[in-house]
Amino acid sequence: MELNVKTLEGKDAGKVSLSDEIFGLDPRQDILARMVRWQLAKKQQGTHKSKNRSEVSRTGAKMYKQKGTGRARHHSARAPQFRGGGKAHGPVVRSHAHDLPKKVRALALRHALSAKLKAEELIIVDQLVASEAKTKALLGSFASLGLTNALVIGGAELDGNFKLAAQNIPNVDVLPVQGINVYDILRRGKLVLSKAAVEALEERFK
Repeated sequence: MELNVKTLEGKDAGKVSLSDEIFGLDPRQDILARMVRWQLAKKQQGTHKSKNRSEVSRTGAKMYKQKGTGRARHHSARAPQFRGGGKAHGPVVRSHAHDLPKKVRALALRHALSAKLKAEELIIVDQLVASEAKTKALLGSFASLGLTNALVIGGAELDGNFKLAAQNIPNVDVLPVQGINVYDILRRGKLVLSKAAVEALEERFK
């Protein structure tokens, strides 16, 4: 299929042919959901920790004698039912990551790209280059393209001025093509690809 190419100023710059194997799939919500869950689980630090009864700093001596007091039978004050005692079954330091086959991850990226094209939220620009690192000037360019919430994907190397100008714009993420991922594609409204990014993606999935 063919899609119009725009300049950063919103003018026409020809057409580009997109591969149906990458951009023409029928998006499956289950595959996208599995990929987002995998990404977010891998992103979790897993450093949450609470002390159990063997780790709290408190005496381990028996609280009072076993019999004859008319009270319940207790031993250590470190037990979870007492204030200041250890936490029962509390969180421990661990990895939240789980396995997801590499082929499923690759398929999920293609489905995410196809979903953006199907929703008419995909924009192709000829190049992502700024003459100077001015956020105000880039905001004007984005306004001409109708971008307020977007993920912008450039080639293998990002233009320095463009990257600096875009980093202070809220709700706009700029990544090189090797950093493209399903979660960032779905969390932003529009997906903006440079021609270099399209060529790199087609080369990657060839």
